[in-house]
Amino acid sequence: MHPQTVLGFDYGTKSIGIAIGQAVTGSANPLMSIKAVDGIPNWDDIEKLLKEWQPDLVVVGLPLNMDGTEQEMTQRARKFANRISGRFGVKVATQDERLTTADAKARLFELGGFKALTKGQVDAVSAVLIIESYFENQFS
Repeated sequence: MHPQTVLGFDYGTKSIGIAIGQAVTGSANPLMSIKAVDGIPNWDDIEKLLKEWQPDLVVVGLPLNMDGTEQEMTQRARKFANRISGRFGVKVATQDERLTTADAKARLFELGGFKALTKGQVDAVSAVLIIESYFENQFS
């Protein structure tokens, strides 16, 4: 199996965090966050990322309620995932992202205290955690 490159998205209505991961190491690194207007990104930004990284898979975090039920944001994240798949013809998977934002804040705080907690960094690190939890589910 060739090393699977995964581009991860932490979908939000104002900001979308993005990370890149490798299945061979099971790890990911934050890339950036892009602005969204009411959940709609600049699709040219997404296309540039897909061309640059050429991922084998795109993973979009699904924000579920703590009891596992869906909410409005779940539907919006799913729609975002479907649009990426439809527009760019890439394979897209979704990953339960409950607790990733809290985990991202905790991880950033460990790395650099409060000054590390910019919204963009939190979103990008959330995308890292989405990819890492996707890998854990694949190999466990």
